[in-house]
Amino acid sequence: MAWRDWIRTVEIEPSLYAADFANLGEQLDILLRTGARVFHFDVGDGHFVEPITMGPVVLDAVAPIVHGFGGAVDCHLMVDNPVRHFPQIARAGGDSVTFHYEATDDVPSTMAVAREHGLQVGVAFNPETEPEDVARVADGADIVLCMSIHPGYSGQEFMPEAVDRVARLRALLPPETHIQVDGGIDNDNVRSVYDAGATLLVAGNSIFAREDLPRSYRRLVQALA
Repeated sequence: MAWRDWIRTVEIEPSLYAADFANLGEQLDILLRTGARVFHFDVGDGHFVEPITMGPVVLDAVAPIVHGFGGAVDCHLMVDNPVRHFPQIARAGGDSVTFHYEATDDVPSTMAVAREHGLQVGVAFNPETEPEDVARVADGADIVLCMSIHPGYSGQEFMPEAVDRVARLRALLPPETHIQVDGGIDNDNVRSVYDAGATLLVAGNSIFAREDLPRSYRRLVQALA
C-alpha cells in the first residue's frame, strides 16, 4: 500500500498528539467508524523539539487498530538523526515516515534508508525554511510537509503565511508529490490551504478538543466541499 491508495482526493488527518490518551483506543474507533483513514503520529525526541512525545510502544498499540479498518499511520519524526528511528517505526507498524529537512545534511540518502525499511517517505520543513530549498532536494518524496506552526507543541495558532508557502511549493513539485500541512488547521483555514495545493491536512485540537469527535471531523470534511 502507498499514499496513492490512502488519499481519497484529500484527507483530513486526525493528529493523535492531541488525543485523550486515557481513551485513545475508543477515540480511534470512533474516528475510524466516522470515516477517517489516515492518522498523524508525532514523535518528538526532546532535542530537535523540546517535548518528548509518543514513541514505538504507543505506535505498536495504535497501528493494528488503524490497519484493521484499512487505514494508515503517518509518522512525523520531529527528531535529530531520524535514520536511527526508522527501524523502530517500521517494526511497530508505521506506514509512512516524515523527517525534517533541518535534521539531516543529506535528504536523498535519508529517504533511501526509509524505503529500505519498507516505509513511504516524506520531508517536512519549518516556517523559517524556504519552500524552494526543500523542493530542490525532495525529488522522489511521496509527500512534503509544510509546517504551519513551529513544531513541538499541539494547540498553536495557524500561521496565515503558510498558505502562500504551500502555493509556492505546489508550483515547484511534480503533481504526484502530495503536500501536507500541519499546525492550527481548523474550519476557518482548511479550505484556503486545500485551494493552495495541499491534500493532506493534519488536524489536532479542532477534532480532539471537541466533545463530539464525529461532528468535528465531518465539519472539517464539509468545509472542503
